[in-house]
Amino acid sequence: MNEILKKIGELGLVPVVKIDNAADAEPLGKALIEGGLPLAEITFRTAAAAEAISNISKALPDMLVGAGTVLNVDQAKSAVNAGAKFLVSPGFNPDVVEYCGKKGIPITPGCSNPTDISMALSFNLEVVKFFPAEAFGGLATLKAMSGPYGNVMFIPTGGIDAKNLVDYLSFNKVLACGGSWMVKDELIKKGNFAEITRLTREAVTLSLGFDLAHIGINMPDAESSLSVAKTFTSIFGFPLKEGNSSNFSGTGIEVNKQIGLGKNGHIAIKTLSIPRAIAYLERNGFSVDMTTAKGPAGGPMVAVYMKEEIGGFAIHLLQK
Repeated sequence: MNEILKKIGELGLVPVVKIDNAADAEPLGKALIEGGLPLAEITFRTAAAAEAISNISKALPDMLVGAGTVLNVDQAKSAVNAGAKFLVSPGFNPDVVEYCGKKGIPITPGCSNPTDISMALSFNLEVVKFFPAEAFGGLATLKAMSGPYGNVMFIPTGGIDAKNLVDYLSFNKVLACGGSWMVKDELIKKGNFAEITRLTREAVTLSLGFDLAHIGINMPDAESSLSVAKTFTSIFGFPLKEGNSSNFSGTGIEVNKQIGLGKNGHIAIKTLSIPRAIAYLERNGFSVDMTTAKGPAGGPMVAVYMKEEIGGFAIHLLQK
C-alpha cells in the first residue's frame, strides 16, 4: 500500500475540514496536532482551500494535509501545487484519477456501488472512499458491498461521528473514517480551537478502543500459580480456569506458571487495531518489541508487548 495511505490507516481518522478563512488554517492544524491527530483533509468547498493547504504545509511540515471535494483536474492541480499530499473526491472522476496516477498522488475517489469499485480497480486503486456512508445504508451496506472485493480497503465518510465511529473501525475492511464532528465549521469560525483539540483527543481515544483485558501475575511454578488463582476464586467467587501456561480466576486475573515479562507480571490492554495502537504509541514516545508479536502465519498481528514497563508490569497489547 502507498505510504501516505498507510499512514492514514495508522491514524484511523480523517478530519474533513471546511475552512472559509485561510488564516485559520495554521491554528486549526496546531489544534489537531495537540489532539493527537496530525492529519487534515481540506475540502475545496470554499475559495480558501488552496491557500489553507499551503499555509498548513509551510507552517506544519510534519502534518499530513490533503485536499477533499476535488471535482476536476484543475482543482487537483491547484491542490497539489499548494502542497496536498493526497486527494479525495466525492465520486469517481476518471480524469482526476488518471491525473493523480500519472503524478503519483494518492487519491481515494467516492464509491457507493460495485460499479464504482470495479472502475477503481481498473485504475489499480487499493483504497476508496465509501460516500455518503450513512445515507447509503451505513455499515451493513459496506459489509455487503465489500464482500466480492477482498483486497479493497475503504474510508467511509458521511454521517460518521463519535456515536458510530467504533462500529465502522471494528470492520477489518475499513482503513480509516472521515468525519467533520471534531472540526465543526462554527468552531473554526469562532476560533474555538481548544474545543477542536478536546473533540479530536476524544475521537482519537475512541478510534483506539483501549480496554483493560486482564492483569497477569508472575509466579515461579504451576503449583504456586494454581494456589494464587484458587485464592482469588475463593475470595471473590470468580470461576477458575486452568490452562497450560497459566491459570485464570475469572477473565481479569491471569496467574502465570513461570516468571514472564515484567517484574511483577503484565497488564493486557485490548485495542481495535494493533497497528494503529503501535503508531499511536510511537508518536507519543513509546515503542513495542516486535520479537514478541504473535499472530497466524501470514495473518494479522493479534498480540505484542511494549518495550517499556509501567509500575513493574509489562504491557501486552491484544487485538479485539
